[in-house]
Amino acid sequence: MNTRHNFRIGAFLTALGVAGSLGLAGCSDETTTTNSAAPTPATAGARGPITYALGKLDTELLAPIVDKWNQAHPDEQVTMKELAGEAGDQRDFLVQNLQAGSDDIDVMALDVIWTAEFAANQWIAPLKGELAVDTSKLLKPTVDSATYLGTLYAMPQNTNGQLLFRNTKIVPTAPKNFAELTDSCELAREKNVECLTLQLKQYEGLTVNAAGFIEGWGGHILNEDGSPAVATDEAKAGMQALVDAYKDGVIAKNSTSTTEQETHLGFLAGETAYAINWPYMYDMAQDNDSTVAGRVEVQPLVGKSGVGVSTLGGLNNGINVNSKHKETAKDFIEFITSAENQSYFAEKSFPPVLASIYDDADLIAKYPYLPALKISLENAVPRPASPFYPAISKAIQDNAYAALTDGKSVDDAARDMEAAIRAAG
Repeated sequence: MNTRHNFRIGAFLTALGVAGSLGLAGCSDETTTTNSAAPTPATAGARGPITYALGKLDTELLAPIVDKWNQAHPDEQVTMKELAGEAGDQRDFLVQNLQAGSDDIDVMALDVIWTAEFAANQWIAPLKGELAVDTSKLLKPTVDSATYLGTLYAMPQNTNGQLLFRNTKIVPTAPKNFAELTDSCELAREKNVECLTLQLKQYEGLTVNAAGFIEGWGGHILNEDGSPAVATDEAKAGMQALVDAYKDGVIAKNSTSTTEQETHLGFLAGETAYAINWPYMYDMAQDNDSTVAGRVEVQPLVGKSGVGVSTLGGLNNGINVNSKHKETAKDFIEFITSAENQSYFAEKSFPPVLASIYDDADLIAKYPYLPALKISLENAVPRPASPFYPAISKAIQDNAYAALTDGKSVDDAARDMEAAIRAAG
């Protein structure tokens, strides 16, 4: 795999939050202290230099944006602090720093699944009052991912959504819903290839795809009050559709041991007619060394009645509640969402949060998947905004995997999933 592909994969995994959440969400045993009342906004305070903490995969990408800010703000310089190690280590560092009441970090790039936890613990300042920011031009689901108990706690920076990839040589016509996709699997069987490959290995990828089926059939993981919703008829119908598709061979049997990497390797090799994956795979599929070059189309996911529901990935920028330079921090996180900077993200295969970027004709000419990605993002649902997200993800993984591979009924899986989620909170 060439360097450009390595960068794109890294960028999209980070955009998803996969670089963090794949390892963290299923295994974290951190104890989180929550507060029932939303924190009150802290005084914005004086302006001045700030420190911006972000993961190693992001520092090279954000460096030009930070340089532009620094050239225009000589008295309010931004220093990037690269967080070392895997995402779990990065999160642990931030938690320890914030629990100690340190003001060493002013702004931090948070995986979308961390935002609620950091908000609940009053580690990040609510973006209201003097710290209010304008999110009106951003994709709404990205704003939802940064909102906890009705209050915005972070500024979306970048996002990600899943796409349905199709080998047009095998299946010429795009399916309008999941039933049409299922029917078209006959064309894959005639070519002696798999029909649909996606990530059902027992890790965060399984949570993402199980949630997509649940939401795509009208269900939800949590109710608005934070209580589990996985045992509703709609949620169980989505899980049943996933299980049936796997048992009937619509979904490739090797999907239960498949991650994003195995998915793109199989699709690029022409071994599967469809694949659900992140947009980074599009450019890889068009390369001359790809066996599917020139015969790949993408569209949003398909669900029970039409457009399906992708899980939302991405990073949100939060302001340390102890920062002494919150006004500068607030202006900096807004600066990242400017049209110029968000266009730069798109050029670097880092899905932007500014909605208008997806309608840019020049960018669409370079990246034809952008219109489909915009629809995917507009219909996406953030993972549950809960400080107990790791336990919720584990409950989904454990029970969905058992239903797929161990013969556990969907009713039993939903019941046990609900009980585990309730116990987590």
